[in-house]
Amino acid sequence: MNILKKTAHLLSDYDFDLWDIFFEETESRIISLEDSKIEQFASGKISGVGIRVVKDFNVFYSCFDEIKEKNFLDIIKNIKSNFLIDRKNKKNIHIQRIITNKNNIKIPHNKIKTDKKIELLKDMDNYIRKISQNIKQVKLTLSEKIQDVKIINDTGNYVWDKRIYTTFIIFIVAGKENIIETGYSVISGCAGYELFEQQDIKEKVNETAESALRLLDIKEKITGKMPAVISAKAGGTLIHEAVGHSLEADLVQKDMSEYYKDKTGEKVASSLITVIDDATLSGKRGSYNFDDEGIMSQKTILIENGILKNYLYDRITALKDKKNPTGNGRRESFLHIPIPRMSNIYIKPGKGKEKDLIKDTKTGIYIKKMGGGQVNTVTGEFIFEIKEGYKIENGKITKPVRDATLLGKGPEILKSIDAVCDDLGFESGTCGKDGQGVPVSDAQPTIRIPEILIGSK
Repeated sequence: MNILKKTAHLLSDYDFDLWDIFFEETESRIISLEDSKIEQFASGKISGVGIRVVKDFNVFYSCFDEIKEKNFLDIIKNIKSNFLIDRKNKKNIHIQRIITNKNNIKIPHNKIKTDKKIELLKDMDNYIRKISQNIKQVKLTLSEKIQDVKIINDTGNYVWDKRIYTTFIIFIVAGKENIIETGYSVISGCAGYELFEQQDIKEKVNETAESALRLLDIKEKITGKMPAVISAKAGGTLIHEAVGHSLEADLVQKDMSEYYKDKTGEKVASSLITVIDDATLSGKRGSYNFDDEGIMSQKTILIENGILKNYLYDRITALKDKKNPTGNGRRESFLHIPIPRMSNIYIKPGKGKEKDLIKDTKTGIYIKKMGGGQVNTVTGEFIFEIKEGYKIENGKITKPVRDATLLGKGPEILKSIDAVCDDLGFESGTCGKDGQGVPVSDAQPTIRIPEILIGSK
């Protein structure tokens, strides 16, 4: 697009610390089935441009949805009046066009007819309702998103990338004798419809239904300090919420991460723990080729064998710390500025087996599925709902429990973990921060916390 290049050359005439132009065209579609009928069938498109310049860490950002040359030139005028900056010696940047083609999409959205997508929803609805007469409500949502982006920055990178997302959301309500329980699961990835070849929908549906149904007959509760074995099937909610946000460089620089600030090179976790953020993983919901500043995605080791190695940087925070950006500058759309965000964050698997770990745990709680929760990103203190938990007695998983919560402090928990198994389970979602939501995934192997407080709702 010639106007993007023209604007880039105009911006390069001035002595900014950094600048970027972000162009986006996004098309999305949602098909939702509830009460055995299609309740929502919607599609939409957005397009627009965001232009950002930074000088002495002062940020100017403007965006618009009409792609007209006048809008670009008006922004250049506004930038000059806001910064009162003189031209440097004119030196046009060399713009290198980079077209990424690493999505490996095998089954694009348009290869599956709409009636087949509706048939998928109806088949799953019928299947779920046959599981139990106690299932009272089923809502299934199939969503597709294609985001085309073009990014030019002051390094001369001109990135042209296409991001394709497919998501299947399962929500089930079970009821019995005035007791109502819910089950919720998401299958999602940066992928086409091959996503459903990689993950068994019926298996996920069964797990979701059982999660709701099992609670209808459970009365037993447990509280107090005890060992906790958190299954890989629980996904990486704990590492994402209680630790991951605290390793985002903007929060560290704003003194909103008291435990990890100025701790690079120091021991901050058990020597069994290695934490990685990796946007290059194939097909995961948080994956991308380039971030939203035009920086190539990468695998970043945050904690290695318990030692803090790095933070998640966008270009501005990296400039402040005199570090290289880690490719974690992300934004929800052209309406937002990029900020440091996680992509696919996980605890690296260890060597132990889950069954052996459970045998080695005489008493405690086995957590198979986590629910929602709250986290103080400054202190790392958290409380999470345990959606599916069981007693461990004499090295065996026994009775299910209800209404349990997990309470602790992320940094302290990370230090205390005394077992890490060789499995790894991912969960997908949308992470919110500063009013922006971006696609992410998180994962962990089965781990054991030797002592943690279990509360009750």
